[in-house]
Amino acid sequence: MTTARDLAIIALDAAPDRPVEQGDLSLALAGAEMFDLIEARALVLDGDRILPSAQAPTGDRLLDEAASALVRQEPYESVEDWLWRRGRALSSAYVEDLERVGLTTRPRGRRIPLRTGRTAPVDSSARRRAEERWALGDPVLAALAAAAGIHDEPADGTAELDDETVTTVLAAVGDAVMELEAVRQRRVIEDAAFDNVWRGY
Repeated sequence: MTTARDLAIIALDAAPDRPVEQGDLSLALAGAEMFDLIEARALVLDGDRILPSAQAPTGDRLLDEAASALVRQEPYESVEDWLWRRGRALSSAYVEDLERVGLTTRPRGRRIPLRTGRTAPVDSSARRRAEERWALGDPVLAALAAAAGIHDEPADGTAELDDETVTTVLAAVGDAVMELEAVRQRRVIEDAAFDNVWRGY
């Protein structure tokens, strides 16, 4: 299992009580993939630049896809650019992949065998592992979940995150989420102004 898949499971578990913005979750998942690729030695960071290593299969379809998408020419890609490029619709990709491998299900109607309702994790070793990691307060998983809006990060949530690579990635995720929220707010204001014009205000 990977940090990205753990984060996706935690997000689905939290969805009924705390729906998250898909764009925020996608950016956080892209950040989680970066941690997974670092652990798999598929890349290293030089400041905020991503230096790819020799590609080797990780055994995870989406993570292998992420590794193959790394820019392999100088000046390489920044962490921020990676988040925006890789993060596009990534939450949907994880939901589909979890369902494909049988880790989630959708409730079915009694009379009509069509899929209805939201996707929910099934009882599985993968779910238990993600829940255990969550319960133990894994600082990286907690920080990514906070960035995605799954929960509020505790005041001392970054106390254990003193590694430069970790803080670089998490800072980039936080900045990207804030930038996305600013875009959403700007669109709300623009839409309201447009509506007012048509109402004759």
